[in-house]
Amino acid sequence: MRLCRFGNGRLGVISGDVLRDVTAALDALPSFRYPLPAGDVLTDHLGSLSPRISALARDAPALAVADVSLLSPIANPGKVIAAPVNYQKHLAEVRASAELHHHNQIAVIQTAGLFLKATSSLVGAGEGIALRKLDRRTDHEIELACVIGKRGSSISRDQALDHVAGYCIGLDITIRGPEERSLRKSVDTYTVLGPWLVTADEIPDPGALELRLSVNGDVRQHSSTADLILGVAELIEYASSFYTLFPGDVILTGTPEGVGPIHPGDTITACIDTIGTMHVAVRAADDER
Repeated sequence: MRLCRFGNGRLGVISGDVLRDVTAALDALPSFRYPLPAGDVLTDHLGSLSPRISALARDAPALAVADVSLLSPIANPGKVIAAPVNYQKHLAEVRASAELHHHNQIAVIQTAGLFLKATSSLVGAGEGIALRKLDRRTDHEIELACVIGKRGSSISRDQALDHVAGYCIGLDITIRGPEERSLRKSVDTYTVLGPWLVTADEIPDPGALELRLSVNGDVRQHSSTADLILGVAELIEYASSFYTLFPGDVILTGTPEGVGPIHPGDTITACIDTIGTMHVAVRAADDER
């Protein structure tokens, strides 16, 4: 199943180039009073809602995907967890360029660990990227995004994929500079998730997916998740050894080599096999309407 959010927080099912509006399924979600539960409520109840979503999709009016503005498929992740330098060639690329490392020590991921991005940086493909600090270099990074579907702590590698709700394409947008990663990568709109969530049953092996990214038609990144240093299961094991993972938490698995600068007016096209393609417009934050 491919689930998207669009318009004013509506829920849709994707089939090819067609979207079926199944927002009525959200009426079955439990109501809560403050304090709200940890995690994303829809992701937490996706298993029980799936039959209702499928039933509604059969008779729902069809919309063209191209005619809607896609939001992040996950509305309320508790954490956005990111894996730095998790492709060997990207590690070498960063170490070789002062424009990328800014004299920071670049350790292997097993030493560097993971980092967190602000959830306020999250947008969908239709919302675009609003660049700040235009006097500094800002780069694109395509990544496989894993969405947690079941709460867990100290999850073993063998059981890790049982905790996955699904996968998306992720863009980890990065201002280059000497500051900590979390600061430079947590600007508003600097985490793009989309174009939709593909449920885990459609991707039994997340370690065999081809990734491609182009800017204005110029291919910049082309690799495979087979080249990840730590795969999805290992990242879940690693992250959950430090903190509890909740439904809706997002793990950005790292980017391959080929990162490069983006500028206002650019269009990023990001593709991951089995998931799909998303087109993301880049603008200056000062151009906000």
